[in-house]
Amino acid sequence: MSDEPKGPRKAANGEDSIYWDSSKNRYIGAVSLGYTPAGKRNRPKVSGKTKTEVRQKLKLLKKELGTGGKAPVNYTVSQAVEDWFARGLKGRELSSVATYRSLANNHVVPDLGRAKVRDLEADDLDEWLDRKAKVLSKQSLKMVRSILRRSISHAQRRGKAMRNVVDLVELPEGKPGRPSKSLTLAQAEAALQAKQGTWIHAYVVLALLVGVRTEEARPLKWKHVHLVVDSDLRPYVDVWRSVRRNGETKTQKSRRSLTMPYQAASVLRAHKERQMRSCSEAGGEWDEDQLVFPLDGEQRHSHNVLDNFRSLLKSAGFENPKDWTTRELRTSFVSLLSDYGIPIEVIARVVGHSGTQTTERVYRKQLRPVITDGAEAMDEIFPSEEPE
Repeated sequence: MSDEPKGPRKAANGEDSIYWDSSKNRYIGAVSLGYTPAGKRNRPKVSGKTKTEVRQKLKLLKKELGTGGKAPVNYTVSQAVEDWFARGLKGRELSSVATYRSLANNHVVPDLGRAKVRDLEADDLDEWLDRKAKVLSKQSLKMVRSILRRSISHAQRRGKAMRNVVDLVELPEGKPGRPSKSLTLAQAEAALQAKQGTWIHAYVVLALLVGVRTEEARPLKWKHVHLVVDSDLRPYVDVWRSVRRNGETKTQKSRRSLTMPYQAASVLRAHKERQMRSCSEAGGEWDEDQLVFPLDGEQRHSHNVLDNFRSLLKSAGFENPKDWTTRELRTSFVSLLSDYGIPIEVIARVVGHSGTQTTERVYRKQLRPVITDGAEAMDEIFPSEEPE
């Protein structure tokens, strides 16, 4: 007997049917399961180049049907990923979804999108991850694997996949991530002199001299910047919010109140005066609930801050501004304090890695203990005239 194309034969209920489809140039196999509640014929199908291949696929299909599975034969990785984006990321931050989307579009869908979810094998994924390990950092590689695993898990919960083969593969090492750099004292001084009188200058001063994270600075409001305080207390900033989900800071210990060096307080005071003047000229009414670094009244996107930061570095004379990111203002803050001899335990407390238990427990209902160590050191590193 040979696998020569023959026309379809009507199958009895529950019987397999194998026939040649000239339009697809493949053999089609189907199992007749009667009719759906909507009155349509229920005939799950498989396809293959030979009858032997189709028979094997039909056996697997019937096995899945026998265990109650409903995994579609032609359900692809691309469809699983899209379904996950559509229904599996509810409530996630838009920035996180954008990151997942970029990784999926560049590394998952182009490589695996056409593959049938039911046909994925561990060996295939091992080879795929090994290839990706040559071009992605370990963190990016971990996220790419997670996107595929979570997409298939989402499909499993909806009866579109019987197993998640991603759970069977190990994560390769990946390329080392780009190490963070720190500004030297000379570079920091140059950055602090560039574009004075602009919002990005005030932003750099706050990040570099106070140690505020970029996701903490962008949602910062003036009601949390205390420039006029009692004679016994210096100006300080409450770092209680971030752009993360529900406005929470990176960790509970990241919620802290920090004294500002005199230079930072002076720059932010001038920045606030400019904003208040612009508000008045536009016929608006000033509100302390306004953002410190707004863009058309809304919160700035991280890309906008990064572009302006690199523009400032270019003005400061940096040869390769694109080699720097805003997060390196914070690493520079830590490095400058460390070089100055501030103990690591104190630095960790200032940047919100440990300590400040009262600030963690209490929210807005009483005066927090304000951390002064970093400000005092920065006043000595970058001298500025003390206000009278």
